[in-house]
Amino acid sequence: MSGSAFNAFKSRVPVAWSPRLYITLVRGLPGTRRLHRRTLEAMRLRRCHRTVEHRTTPSLLGMLTQVKRLVVVETEEMYAARRQAEEQRRAPRPPLVVSHHPPTRAASAAEDAAAAAQ
Repeated sequence: MSGSAFNAFKSRVPVAWSPRLYITLVRGLPGTRRLHRRTLEAMRLRRCHRTVEHRTTPSLLGMLTQVKRLVVVETEEMYAARRQAEEQRRAPRPPLVVSHHPPTRAASAAEDAAAAAQ
């Protein structure tokens, strides 16, 4: 049996039809067949973890079938959700303030008064 059972299952999973597909190269090119390298070059995929956008056409679907173990295919909704999650993860967070000095009574009273005013 060539390939894993998961890859066989993944190739049969129906993907919601989308007019545009986002294709990301996730496996490296060294050690792949020349035909696969030429197919990826035709899809403008030259480096790992780069994403390109293509219209859904029968010829593109045929190329994706040929190199399905090297790429990940996403629809517009999947791509937008992934990008949004990455932006939320990279969003700047408020700084963490660490004070190594114990608070004085005057400072803590001022903070209590400011909190009560709000």
